[in-house]
Amino acid sequence: MQYADLILPVPLQGLFTYAVPEGMTVVTGCRVLVTFGRTKYLGVVMRLHDKKPEDYEVKPVLQVLDAMPIVMEQQLKLWQWISDYYLSPIGDVYKAALPAGLKAEDGYHPKTETYIRLTSQYQNATSLHIALNVLSRAKKQLDVFIEYLALSGWDQVEEHPTTFTVNEITREELMNVSGASALTIKELEKRQMLETYEVEVGRLNHSGAYHPELIQPLSPAQQKAHDEVLFSMLKNHVTLLHGVTGSGKTEIYIHLIKLALERKEQVLYLLPEIALTVQMMQRLQRVFGDKLGIYHSKYSDAERVEIWQKQLSQNPYDVILGARSAVFLPFQRLGLVIIDEEHEVSYKQQDPAPRYHARSAAIVLAQMFKAKTLLGTATPSLESYHNAKKGKYGLVELKERYQGIELPEIQVVDTADLQRRKMMAGPFSPLLLARVREALEHGEQAILFQNRRGFAPVVECHQCGWVPTCQHCDVSLTYHRQMNQLTCHYCGYTYRVPTECPCCGSTDLRTRGFGTEKIEEQVREVFPEARISRMDLDTTRTRNAYERIISDFSARRTNILIGTQMVSKGLDFDHVSVVGILNADAMLNQPDFRAYEHAYMMMSQVSGRAGRKNKRGLVILQTKQPKLPVIDYVVRSDYAALYKDLIAERQAFRYPPYFHLIYVFLKHRQETTVHTASIELASRLRQWFGGRVLGPDKPSVAKVKQQNIRKLVLKLELGIDMKRVREYLLMAQRQMLADKRYSSLQIYYDVDPL
Repeated sequence: MQYADLILPVPLQGLFTYAVPEGMTVVTGCRVLVTFGRTKYLGVVMRLHDKKPEDYEVKPVLQVLDAMPIVMEQQLKLWQWISDYYLSPIGDVYKAALPAGLKAEDGYHPKTETYIRLTSQYQNATSLHIALNVLSRAKKQLDVFIEYLALSGWDQVEEHPTTFTVNEITREELMNVSGASALTIKELEKRQMLETYEVEVGRLNHSGAYHPELIQPLSPAQQKAHDEVLFSMLKNHVTLLHGVTGSGKTEIYIHLIKLALERKEQVLYLLPEIALTVQMMQRLQRVFGDKLGIYHSKYSDAERVEIWQKQLSQNPYDVILGARSAVFLPFQRLGLVIIDEEHEVSYKQQDPAPRYHARSAAIVLAQMFKAKTLLGTATPSLESYHNAKKGKYGLVELKERYQGIELPEIQVVDTADLQRRKMMAGPFSPLLLARVREALEHGEQAILFQNRRGFAPVVECHQCGWVPTCQHCDVSLTYHRQMNQLTCHYCGYTYRVPTECPCCGSTDLRTRGFGTEKIEEQVREVFPEARISRMDLDTTRTRNAYERIISDFSARRTNILIGTQMVSKGLDFDHVSVVGILNADAMLNQPDFRAYEHAYMMMSQVSGRAGRKNKRGLVILQTKQPKLPVIDYVVRSDYAALYKDLIAERQAFRYPPYFHLIYVFLKHRQETTVHTASIELASRLRQWFGGRVLGPDKPSVAKVKQQNIRKLVLKLELGIDMKRVREYLLMAQRQMLADKRYSSLQIYYDVDPL
């Protein structure tokens, strides 16, 4: 009899063996239906064999769903590598890798999205005036209606009756931007002013033919770097392209993709953020047409299933552009992997498991296909740069901007001194306000960077100092004025805003600190004539919100963009002359050995958005610590000096790239249980690893979603037998969980944490 070892979508280590009934045809990589306990699951066949397990009764496969594999051999190898390396059950890898429509027995159905528009009787200027008058006594409905007119472009009908264009708006986007409830929009539907309609989403890319003739010629500096990359790839599996911001790395990528297509190879092009795919998609589609497929988690499940199936077909996409999850797609003839902005922490999956790094997974995937990997960035991660300097990776440097444009001038403002002299206007220095005003007067644009969303990070009683905290997590709540609620940014739970302090009864509750929402409000007060947009998690929840914000700013329909780290990541804007970094200290003061590295990267990247064409850009960097060396490195754009300083610290204090790090987390609802378990696990691990084990300690946020947390740290020297290390760690996990006291304890590992 034939037996199948299956991957099941359950958080348990190992594979599960089932019997294949006589007459049933099963192939590796296909999906089969089985029972596990009392539940039915779709499993993926990892391997077939004829060895019957001896220690338990084998259940039969109930049904085969695929005649051909839906997961290819190289994908299964990648799943196994991720499971082994990151100490994660392969079932968790399966859940992360497959689109939801391929994990359900009944398959998938194309999804629709609800859009909203004016009814036909209100599609002219006269009737719109009537509608506004009718709504004058219904303020909530009026606000939503006005917001719809602005988003859709209907507010331009009177001034530009023949040239204005109508933008399609989803109901979700209107609710997100306006803060309206579904009930308010329903009332506007009842008045027959707005109506909803459904649009099928999940369509494949049909963007036309391949146009290699549209590829721009390279500058001499770009051509030199391009040729050096090709030469490096002859000798190295991985090459690091270290090019300053604005040097034109993307154009080099496009030329390399063209060469790969001429060799009949496929290309995987990874970006760290979905926001970046908007601009990159437009640039690549213009050249590669329908050879290009886009894949990321903001796309509908129907679309992701369709792309997956197309990649299994005889006519797959030649180029896949995507975020982290694109590394799981099927490839048949992968020849080149490009990992843009390779330093970005967004490439590391944090929660849920598997906690993999897409950069590492993509490099392993490329090696399985004997393909080449190109890492591109202006600010390399210390690990990648170290690998390049030591010869493990090839290194190509591109030190000048495209068309000779200068790097931006960076002026440092000492906000501590200005606050002492009472010269700060909230979060804005006089210099920043003056330079933004000049930019607006000259028809230029500005970006203001504040890496904290919401209105204010803290609400505090002015009398007794009480601060509202989350009842599920060990954190203070962030105030969101637009939604008029307090939100926990760890578990997502929302609370009403208190009217008085529960401790002393005072009604003097004040906000402290500045989030992007508060920055936006104050910018509107200072620059009432400006057209302002905000890009953070709150404004980009919908499928097309990124596209609208970025396209509006690119087309200069808005002239001030306020944002979190989303605005720092590789976006190209031609008319940004001023960038303001409002609070560098929030990045510098993190309790993390990578704090200065990440702060340098973020400040350098957001600075690179300034001065792309015609003139040198200006960056105003506001900090209370202007004398820190890292600030000077940012000003001089001196990555080499930063690397020299930090790499010496890493070696002295036993951190990567000189040591491997593994974090061990324990979670339990009971504080005493997790405390006792962490001490016991630490003792157990020290029997094997000795002084390499640090802790247990409470992390900075020691309670999330009612789960109390403890943390252990393993610092492991290079050259240690990592296979044995993983065996010991998994053994310790099994032994702990076998103890009845800890049956509901969670233990998991974060390998190579960021």
